[in-house]
Amino acid sequence: MSNENEGTAAPTPPAAPSVPPAPASATQGAAPAPATGEPVTQQLPPTPAPGTEPTQQIPPAPAAPAYGQAPAPAMHGAEGWPPPPPPVPAYGAGGHGGGAWGAPLTTDGHPAPKPKGKGGLVAAVLVAALLAGGIGGGVGYWAAQRSDNGTGSTTISAANTPKDLKREAGSIAGLAAGALPSVVTIEASAGDGEGGTGTGFVYDQQGHILTNNHVVASAANGGKLFATFSDGKRYDAEVVGRAQGYDVAVLKLKNPPAGLKPLPLGDSDKVAVGDSTIAIGAPFGLSNTVTTGIVSAKNRPVASGDGSGSKNSYMSALQTDASINPGNSGGPLLDGRGAVIGINSAIQSAGNGGFGGGQAGSIGLGFAIPVNQAKNVAESLIKTGKPVYPVISVSVDLQAKSEGAKISEQGAAANELVDPNGPAGKAGLKPGDIITEFGGKPVDSGPTLISMIWTYKPGDTVKLTYLRGGKPTTVDITLGSRVGDK
Repeated sequence: MSNENEGTAAPTPPAAPSVPPAPASATQGAAPAPATGEPVTQQLPPTPAPGTEPTQQIPPAPAAPAYGQAPAPAMHGAEGWPPPPPPVPAYGAGGHGGGAWGAPLTTDGHPAPKPKGKGGLVAAVLVAALLAGGIGGGVGYWAAQRSDNGTGSTTISAANTPKDLKREAGSIAGLAAGALPSVVTIEASAGDGEGGTGTGFVYDQQGHILTNNHVVASAANGGKLFATFSDGKRYDAEVVGRAQGYDVAVLKLKNPPAGLKPLPLGDSDKVAVGDSTIAIGAPFGLSNTVTTGIVSAKNRPVASGDGSGSKNSYMSALQTDASINPGNSGGPLLDGRGAVIGINSAIQSAGNGGFGGGQAGSIGLGFAIPVNQAKNVAESLIKTGKPVYPVISVSVDLQAKSEGAKISEQGAAANELVDPNGPAGKAGLKPGDIITEFGGKPVDSGPTLISMIWTYKPGDTVKLTYLRGGKPTTVDITLGSRVGDK
């Protein structure tokens, strides 16, 4: 992606990587890897429809033998399980003097002779019957006495069981119950039938739904969109506007129901590392899934791609360890009060595709677009249908191996690499300068610079520090604007 505004490559250098700052695999294998330490991330792709993902069967348990039938011999040894039973001892099989185990011995050491006829057996049975009758009578008398006294019971009940189980409104269950009716599962399909599943949430009472651009991109031109609420009601939807660079999109329900409840928006600038988080979405098509975690980091520069290698999104993200998977894209990341602090958008992959080489899943590194930025983009999309980007009007070499964001020196004329009438040109920057700080925060790469610029609004004045010949210079720069995606 070449951009004279926000620090993308000059016209001839390679397009912006899907992952900052060096090429690596993007979502499902197409995002570039960073050369400066930013996380290798991938956009959360729309997940396939439920039932099509690879699964692993549980092997059936062996059938039990019929009553009275000896069980089949078990396999033992290197591959058999369970291990073979211990051998039967001699005294258990008629050995040890020839008598059965437990048989009493006479004074000369030999087993007592077996009784002749049936007398012994009858006597034993009679004794056993009399003994059992005596025991039964005693137990019956004891039970009757206990019952008569009203102190006996054969039922055990849990003590202090509350009649109504109530959950506090501020508990995870309470917050989830309040938010779920305002979260939708989005089904997007292109004209050729391709598509997937993502998530969105109610933005206002007019029926606008906030989500990721990459969730709805396949249906943006002549495709179909549906939004299903947690109660199972399904509505047709249409795209109001998309911002590919921000990875934000706004939908509108064609016939919105009455009584929509927008989710409350928090302040992502005030989020602290360690704050509780709740993610809601449809991972792998499993709608209305709730996971929890914390804010693991703030202002994490992340670049992610849609898999094409040419369309990239940049964010100064909130990082969370709440479980986020394909299908969570576009869903809300809530704080401990139930307010939206971000839009779940990308994950860092472990480098494998899971069962059967399918889509990668959560390893505890998820990234969300801060809601303050998403809100600004949404308002612009609702009003005009187009995104507005803050810019400094330079082209940055995204492949440069430098401690900062280097302004390109080749690939175009100097006035195209740095617009002399743009914000950076007016501040005195030239091709070859290396931007090391923006807004008081360190810059370590081109994608980091872009993600930082896009957290501001056009017209904001920001301090910028750059190196020329190893000498640092700090200037004030007023951001310009660009309407629409390139």
